[in-house]
Amino acid sequence: MRVLLVEDDRLLGDAVHEHIADEGHAIDWVEGIADAEAAIHSTPYDLVLLDLMLPDGPGLGLLRRLRSGGDVTPVIILTARDQISDRIAGLNSGADDYLVKPFNLSELSARLAAVSRRYAGNPNPLVTLGDIEFDLAGRCVYRSGRPVEVTAREWALLEGLLQHPGTLLSKTQLEERLYPFGAEVESNTIEVHISRLRKKLGHDRIETVRGMGYRLKR
Repeated sequence: MRVLLVEDDRLLGDAVHEHIADEGHAIDWVEGIADAEAAIHSTPYDLVLLDLMLPDGPGLGLLRRLRSGGDVTPVIILTARDQISDRIAGLNSGADDYLVKPFNLSELSARLAAVSRRYAGNPNPLVTLGDIEFDLAGRCVYRSGRPVEVTAREWALLEGLLQHPGTLLSKTQLEERLYPFGAEVESNTIEVHISRLRKKLGHDRIETVRGMGYRLKR
């Protein structure tokens, strides 16, 4: 998925950015509200990780503006504020989850995946398509009961297709899920990943509609 991290703590930001990127997601990182608003208005994000105490204003203000403007992008708050009243304020302002610093990066990944599944309309972490089973929580794939090894990039691509089974996703949409701003992307990168996934899952599992994109067959 494509994630926006809004965090001014360089040490924490580096750790979160590296962790999310290592899982195969595209992640953009900004340190203030103004840059966050600019990024959100120009890029369709799948999820926002939002700190509350930012140098140019409170994160809750940004969250409230997003919700009042009709933006339904999932938002997970990351903050050192651990009072019950702070959590209530965050959730009542439109946050989907609330994680108190310091936190375990594996827990962040689990919460990110759970929120993403809810927004995709399928909170069940197990998805079955024919003889293929996808464990969205465990980030595992099984074919006829046997584990299939996939890379982080391949998993991120699969996750995008799984969120919209039967729906065409363009090459550009898939690239945006895998690579952040400024990343150099070779012209055939998506085709290479699709080819490798077909070898692992079956050549008829992912359909190509020439000039339009790719989709998972139901």
